[in-house]
Amino acid sequence: MFVPTPTARWRSLVKAVTWRMIGSVDTFILSFFIVYLLGHQQHAATAAKIGGTIALGETVTKILIFYVHERIWDKVPWGRADTEVAPKKPDLSQI
Repeated sequence: MFVPTPTARWRSLVKAVTWRMIGSVDTFILSFFIVYLLGHQQHAATAAKIGGTIALGETVTKILIFYVHERIWDKVPWGRADTEVAPKKPDLSQI
């Protein structure tokens, strides 16, 4: 049975920001190469084709990149409740 473990809010925020940055770079690269390869046409049908191609390519690549992103973050112990250590009790013998 899957029991979700709580994560720190900062971890979730950092994951969201890094994912968005990666997604934006992916969109830029795909758009650049698609427009570069197809040229600069001004027809609405061509623009729709370019937009559809970008949307399809972006969907596929973002799924794959998101999977890799999650697998990398799964290895980062920072902010995970299942890796938090209890604070050490003070050693009273040194007082």
